[in-house]
Amino acid sequence: MGLKAQLEAIIYAAETPVTTEQMAALVKESVVASGAGDEAEVKSRVRATLEELVADYGGSDHGIEVRQVAGGYRMSTKPEQHEMVRSFAKSLKPPIRLSLPALETLAVIAYKQPATVPEINEIRGVDSGGVIATLLDRKLITTAGRKQVIGRPILYKTTKEFLMRFGLKDVSELPSMEEFEKLVAESFQGELIPAEEAAREKDSPHPEEIAESAAQKE
Repeated sequence: MGLKAQLEAIIYAAETPVTTEQMAALVKESVVASGAGDEAEVKSRVRATLEELVADYGGSDHGIEVRQVAGGYRMSTKPEQHEMVRSFAKSLKPPIRLSLPALETLAVIAYKQPATVPEINEIRGVDSGGVIATLLDRKLITTAGRKQVIGRPILYKTTKEFLMRFGLKDVSELPSMEEFEKLVAESFQGELIPAEEAAREKDSPHPEEIAESAAQKE
C-alpha cells in the first residue's frame, strides 16, 4: 500500500483531525523501508503526500475534501453539499440546540477570547452566566485560566469542538462579524431551543462552578 493510500485511510478512520506528527509516527516504518533516511525526511514525505491528497480531493468529482481543521487533517463535506449532508445528519442524531442568547455569547467569546463573564456581560448588556454554562456543557467553550485582576475571574475561550463545528483551521480563519453571524444562523438553523427552555439558562449553575467541576474531573 502506497503512502497516499495509508494517509487517506488514517484520515478517513479518525473521528477527530489527525496531525502531521501523528501520521508520520504511524507510517514511519514503511516510509523508512521505502528509502527515507531520517525522521525529518519521513515528515517531509508525509507533508508532500498530504498536499497531493488535498489536491486529489479538491476535484469537482468528489463530494468531500481533505482539509486542515483544528490543527490536523480531516475529511469533510464540500460547501456545496452542506445542505444535503445537514439534512442527513439531523436524521441520525440530535443536533446541538442553542438559544439565541447562547449564540450571541458564543460570538462574543469567539472574537474577544479569552474573555471573562463581566466582559461578556458588558458587551451584551445582559447577564450571560446561564448561557456560559450551556456553552461549557456543549463543549463549545472552555476555561483559559484566570485574569490577573481583582477577583481573578475565569477566562473563557472556544474549543476544538467549536473549530470542528464551523470547519475552521484555527481562530485566525474567523470571518468578519457579519459573516460569522450568517454562518452561525445557517449552522444552527432549526436548532434553536424554545424561549421557555432558553429562560431556564438563567437558573443554570454558575459557570465557575461548572468550570471548577470540569477541572477536577480532568
